Amino acid sequence: MRAQLIAALAAPAAIGLLAACSTQSGSAAPQATVTVTAHPKPAVSSTVSAPANASAAPSAPQTSPCSTRYLGAKVGVSQATAGSTYVVLVLTNLNNYPCTLYGYPGVALDAGVPVTKVGLAAAENPATPREVVTLVPHGTANALLRIVDAANYPAAECSPVNTKWLQIIPPNQYVPIYVGYNTQTCAKPVQILTVDTVQPGSGSS
Repeated sequence: MRAQLIAALAAPAAIGLLAACSTQSGSAAPQATVTVTAHPKPAVSSTVSAPANASAAPSAPQTSPCSTRYLGAKVGVSQATAGSTYVVLVLTNLNNYPCTLYGYPGVALDAGVPVTKVGLAAAENPATPREVVTLVPHGTANALLRIVDAANYPAAECSPVNTKWLQIIPPNQYVPIYVGYNTQTCAKPVQILTVDTVQPGSGSS
């Protein structure tokens, strides 16, 4: 009985002693405070930004040069002067899309069947400036052709030949268009033909 009483009295004393030791230890050695700065991560958006030029309207395609296969040709206004004949060559866009002409057409006089070129091709008249001519569908352009009379030259120097066709090659193309036209040229190398650059319109005014 006495032993139990001593044990019962000793237990609270031990608990008090432990509490005192714990209090003294905590106040005697305070722990250092560490400050941690948090850096929040940027929010990740699921929205994809469109390119800067995505909202811009698409640029219009560049107009292509007129192809021979989509061009028609004919002889327009013709006027005879002393020693020469001036003929307006008219080109028409037969396509459903616009196209451009720039510079000089190639022109020659042809005879025979099959058609054979006679004499020199047309020389380019440098007095007429080049300009881009845009042909809308069924729009027209023209070039002025000068044909010097073959009779102006001695027969031995010229060797005159009757011709039945104008061979017209549109600017920057290789395939010719043949237009019926009766005249005379020199089979020998005499410069009979001179052509201007293409201009807008039919040249009828």
